[in-house]
Amino acid sequence: MTERSMQEPTLLLLTALADAPRHGYALIQEIAVISDGRVKMRTGTLYSALDRLLQQGLIQVERDEVIDGRARRTYALAEAGRATLAAEADRLRAVVAEADRRLRTIRPTARGALA
Repeated sequence: MTERSMQEPTLLLLTALADAPRHGYALIQEIAVISDGRVKMRTGTLYSALDRLLQQGLIQVERDEVIDGRARRTYALAEAGRATLAAEADRLRAVVAEADRRLRTIRPTARGALA
């Protein structure tokens, strides 16, 4: 990844794969859980993001199998994806710490109101 912040779909996908390999439908469900139902990833968005993350080497195919006559691909977080996710989590923690610090700073105005 580059120095810029990670887009939310990427962050959610990598997070969903951080603790266990998952197939597409399970990823959609896990993203809904992680986001507390706020994000409902569409199938097209999911698979284009998975293709991009595969090309970037952040995830890998864990296995391909056929279940009830349907192909199912299971994805896992690659080492590069784990390092990228850890770096993004560190970046986000630093931003949150700074936001908390600034929110705790009370700046009185000329009239004594909070700024």
